[in-house]
Amino acid sequence: MSVTVDVILPCLDEAEALPWVLERIPAGWRAVVVDNGSTDGSADLARSLGATVVHEPRRGFGAACHAGLLAGDAEYVCFCDCDASLDPGLLPDLVRRVADGETDLVLGRRRPQAPGAWPLHARAGNLVLARMLRRRTGLSLRDLGPMRAARRKDLLGLGLTDRRSGYPLQMVVRAADAGWRVTELDVPYLPRTGRSKVTGTWRGTWQTVHDMRAVLAKTPLKETA
Repeated sequence: MSVTVDVILPCLDEAEALPWVLERIPAGWRAVVVDNGSTDGSADLARSLGATVVHEPRRGFGAACHAGLLAGDAEYVCFCDCDASLDPGLLPDLVRRVADGETDLVLGRRRPQAPGAWPLHARAGNLVLARMLRRRTGLSLRDLGPMRAARRKDLLGLGLTDRRSGYPLQMVVRAADAGWRVTELDVPYLPRTGRSKVTGTWRGTWQTVHDMRAVLAKTPLKETA
């Protein structure tokens, strides 16, 4: 596929997973590892493995993702977790669907491949949010997963402002408000490498749901323009 693609990988202490993740980046694509305050040498390791490293001192999943988006320069951009739970080698199929005009934003619907890959409390929180999203936008998505692809210029045009866990949901909500076609594609979901910092804990899941509920409660962008 003759397109330029940046793969944004938000990173917080993922040195154990980085070699596998970066090895799976499609040939010719650029890996942009956004270090969000790691203390395990993740940034230096990523750089040694050929990735572009961006430092984002402000903690937060959205802060890391958006820093990567701003640092990119490719026509297409992908987002993927950096903990080896999702295979970056699957991203070409997502990008192809956008490049071929089938959709404007494609999300990877996580399909657990082993017990414990997706904790019950995290799945329950995701289900609640998916239902709320459907009521708010009409989109019948079953997952708000972190693997996704779109045109970079279009994403910048959404004016995303959330810098916490609500960032992925705000992206979908504003895309829907802008009339984008949003679809999902099944992707295998593997047990993560290393310790989870967010949805692997009940507290992390609660915080994520709290952040995303706040996004859904805001006035639609099209009504404030």
